[in-house]
Amino acid sequence: MAYVPLLVVTVFFLLVWDSQRTDLRVRQMVCLLPVLLCLQYLAWRLFSTVWPDQGDSDWSQSWIWGVWGVEILAFIEVAVFLLIMSRTNTRSAQADQHRMPSPLPEVDIFIPTYNEPLDVLEKTIVAAAAVDYPHKTVWVLDDGKRDWLRQFCEETGVRYLTRADNSHAKAGNMNHALAHAQGQFIAVFDADFVPAKNFIHRTLGFFEDPTIGIVQTPQHFYNQDPIQTNLGLMQAYPDEQRLFFDQMAASRDAWQAAFCCGSCSIMRRKAVDAIGGIPTQSITEDLLTTLVMLRKGYQTIYLNERLSMGLAAESIEGFFVQRERWCRGAIQSLFLPAGPLGPGLSVMQRILFFPTSWLTQYAVRLMLIAIPLAYLLLGWLPFHFTDSADMVFYQLPVFLSFFLAMRWLVGGHFSPLVSGPVGVFASFRLGPTVLASLIKPFGQPFKVTPKGSDAVQGRQVDLFSLGMILTCMALTLVGLLMNVVPELAVVPHDEFFPIAMFWSMLNVVTLGLAALLCFEGPRLRKEERFWMAEPATVHDGETSIPVELIDASVGGCKLALPETANGLFKKDKTSLTVQGVGRVTIQPVRQHHGQLAATFEYSSQAQRHAMICKLFSGRYSTVAPTSSSTRLLMSSLWEKTFHG
Repeated sequence: MAYVPLLVVTVFFLLVWDSQRTDLRVRQMVCLLPVLLCLQYLAWRLFSTVWPDQGDSDWSQSWIWGVWGVEILAFIEVAVFLLIMSRTNTRSAQADQHRMPSPLPEVDIFIPTYNEPLDVLEKTIVAAAAVDYPHKTVWVLDDGKRDWLRQFCEETGVRYLTRADNSHAKAGNMNHALAHAQGQFIAVFDADFVPAKNFIHRTLGFFEDPTIGIVQTPQHFYNQDPIQTNLGLMQAYPDEQRLFFDQMAASRDAWQAAFCCGSCSIMRRKAVDAIGGIPTQSITEDLLTTLVMLRKGYQTIYLNERLSMGLAAESIEGFFVQRERWCRGAIQSLFLPAGPLGPGLSVMQRILFFPTSWLTQYAVRLMLIAIPLAYLLLGWLPFHFTDSADMVFYQLPVFLSFFLAMRWLVGGHFSPLVSGPVGVFASFRLGPTVLASLIKPFGQPFKVTPKGSDAVQGRQVDLFSLGMILTCMALTLVGLLMNVVPELAVVPHDEFFPIAMFWSMLNVVTLGLAALLCFEGPRLRKEERFWMAEPATVHDGETSIPVELIDASVGGCKLALPETANGLFKKDKTSLTVQGVGRVTIQPVRQHHGQLAATFEYSSQAQRHAMICKLFSGRYSTVAPTSSSTRLLMSSLWEKTFHG
């Protein structure tokens, strides 16, 4: 009987596994099954394993109640997530059907900036100026008051705007620009996000619906984030934000609960004016803008198409600066009349905009580390243990159903082998941020995420997180060693003991992988390379030689040469004709196994800008065209762990 629920879960997923993820009924059943099993599990936990036992001390009984309370938080987080994921939406077909309004309205493109270097800003400004739309004005909103940036804007043909003070950070910067801009729509790109040429053409048609206030598009990244870099997973695992932008945001849109993400969006000026400009009460002005607009009858929708490319956080410190800002801003919203608890929202809107994940996830992850420690070192059971059969009957089906539901819903965007260590790594820094934000939600200044050449100052180590992780790992190992020696054992070798041993060893592995994340991985290239795999032509004197352009960055490229070209191009400069750019001078760097690496030497700024627009057009990727299988993921982790 103990294995019946496991069998039911297995059979259910075998029956639905090949179903379309857009099938609403199947999607709802997939999301409902883990919730029902979890409710059954929590009821069993409460009535069979939590109620006071006369033999317990006050401390151990309080611990049991505390563990059960954190399990309730975990259930709430999972239930809200599955509620969101029980629907999904796609708007690409709508975008295909839309016609551009006539006459064409004026569109302002805002690029707020504070301290980003030219190697970041150049791409964004050049691509914004090249957006395929006649009635646009590009505004670079410089809170850094930099003369070199003013000059670059003049040379590029875009507007430059600064202000006397930097009050209210990004929100204040955009509000200042609103007093100068006159367009009926405002597209916003952070300084490190490069828009595609067709951004306005794909988004503007949605505003035919007068209730649309904002169209948000996903944020895609052309560089490795710290998780991929520090674990060596660029080719095996998607960036850390892909689950949200590829899956969750589209599901939120189906619930009419999409929200502005601060960049890669376009807003109706009338809606912005209706709410009195961009809200300044929170350091996450984007989320608050959506909530305030909802109360004015304007909704935010989500178009899940790659219409821009940007920089993910490039360092451990940048990762935490960004996440701490998001975490604090989400919690700030709870204390504002315009937040999810304020008047004017439906019950469902309150549930979906409540920062459930920020408030629960770190407590849950830290508790998973603490439970075996409390048992092995203090003898505190997490619950009054009944027998292993009950664990198989009530607990294992919950884990199996949630794992299979996640794999069915989001595919390769979810892997416990990565998400577990990442969660632990983040918890030691962001857990205190949650507590601090609840105690004192306001008063911390807006911090800009460091990007570009200013982002990484050598290979850094997150000593605080590393110290906490190694301490937990050491305590877990001490607990394991103590309890295998009969004279030192704190706990009896009963039926729960092997479960605790397995749990502890799993935690050691998780903590070990989390420790790797504390070490800044090497960044071997100044510029990320895009995989091209397209024909090009090398010119050797009067001879034109067809080659394959394997990959390219703004600074250089790699070519596959025909056998007849081996031995050529070792030192002398030559030229390369690139589709959409023209004939570019190249300086060979090295030639090996029929491939030539070379740097670009542009004849003009216009030619360099054409290369930027080509590379960041959205047609190319920095991820090699190779399988992203579980075996590749395991291989990457093994290589990182044992070979550095």
